[in-house]
Amino acid sequence: MSSIRVADRYLLDREIGRGGSGAVWLARDEVLGRHVALKRIGLPPGASASELGRAEREARLAARIHHPNVIAVFDFVHEGDVHWLVTEYVEGTTLAQLVSQRGRLSPAEAGPVLLQTAEALAAAHRGGVVHRDVKPSNILIGADGTVKLSDFGIARGIADASLTQTGLVTGSPAYLAPEVATGASATPASDVWSFGTTIFHTLTGRPPYEANGEGGGVLAVLYRIAHEPPPRVEDPGWLGPLLDATMTPDPSGRPTMAHVVDYLRAGPQAQALPDLETQVLPTVPAPPRPPTAPRSAGPQISARTAAAAGAVVVLLLIAVVGAFLLGNDDDPSATPRNGSSTSSDGSDSGSTEPLPTVAELESFATTYVATASEDAEAGYAMLTSSYQARSPGYTEFWGSVKKVEILDISADPADLTVTYTYRYERKHEGKSEETVTLHLVQDAGGLLIDDAVSSG
Repeated sequence: MSSIRVADRYLLDREIGRGGSGAVWLARDEVLGRHVALKRIGLPPGASASELGRAEREARLAARIHHPNVIAVFDFVHEGDVHWLVTEYVEGTTLAQLVSQRGRLSPAEAGPVLLQTAEALAAAHRGGVVHRDVKPSNILIGADGTVKLSDFGIARGIADASLTQTGLVTGSPAYLAPEVATGASATPASDVWSFGTTIFHTLTGRPPYEANGEGGGVLAVLYRIAHEPPPRVEDPGWLGPLLDATMTPDPSGRPTMAHVVDYLRAGPQAQALPDLETQVLPTVPAPPRPPTAPRSAGPQISARTAAAAGAVVVLLLIAVVGAFLLGNDDDPSATPRNGSSTSSDGSDSGSTEPLPTVAELESFATTYVATASEDAEAGYAMLTSSYQARSPGYTEFWGSVKKVEILDISADPADLTVTYTYRYERKHEGKSEETVTLHLVQDAGGLLIDDAVSSG
């Protein structure tokens, strides 16, 4: 047994796993007398303060998700030049190991595992966190059948522009959504796709795209994801409609994880997924436009359609593969966008957090509207405390809103504002259309809404 102690508290026992960002150890918390898992954060030698800050922000993001199907984060500690993420320890096996040992699962066997995983992802999305690496090897199954979603180590806040940059890929290539495979930022919708690929793996015993053998290398996998129709399962049973919906190439055509949970809870009696045209908002914003370019109110082009640009896409995929093989979430050569965050009381925090892009601000607003219309309390949590105090009727309003559709959206990073026009229905009032400008502030966890002005 190892006699190494971390932070004068955690006694390392043995290595129990290894991932792209470092080794995972079983350890004993000598203060609380319990077993924990310690994940060594693999920062490169001479890592910058910004890289360490990114790791700490990721730890905070994971720690704010409290759900029985999510691995709990307990601590983030420094030991010299080494950094450790301390999490709940679960004794069991991963879904990937289970499928490898037993072979593919039937829809009846897969249902309970998928439901618990979906509930974990839905909770993360309600909390404003995108996992970005959903796959069978990150789904732990305990001896009692409890499922835990793990490895939020590359998770990002929906509104946190500093954790990654558009054009870089993180996650496992076989499970990446088409828009992420071609360089777009991950969103809740891309988690939904990855969940669909997990269904595929569970029902077939293999990933939907192979990086070796007949499937070719990483470049070939990314190209196939971007260009080819999604692979299908021969006999998926009652999970078939869900598999088709989650692996829809256009992100705006996929259900939310909340809808996935509802479908899985219904089990074999599930009839259909919700009406996606009226209930699911687009989760991948259009690329930032130059200030002088006219803004179209028409539908956005999906990432899959945009990817069909022949040689241009090939060059893009080559760049994406280079970023993936480097294994970095941030581009070390990129020039940071300098900005300072202002707290809700108007004081300057002196932070050097980079300003979010137009796309990231639009993504935040789109996600906020979707969140508030589905869970008013979760939307309320996306406001600053001062704005919460000024919004006594918030939950009453959003609790009565349904069938939300964003018609147009624009953002100004310099002013940290987003303006959107949306249509919605309220009980006993019919359809309404409204234009709202959100005034945002940055804090350590990402973006919060400090005010909202409606033009009716």
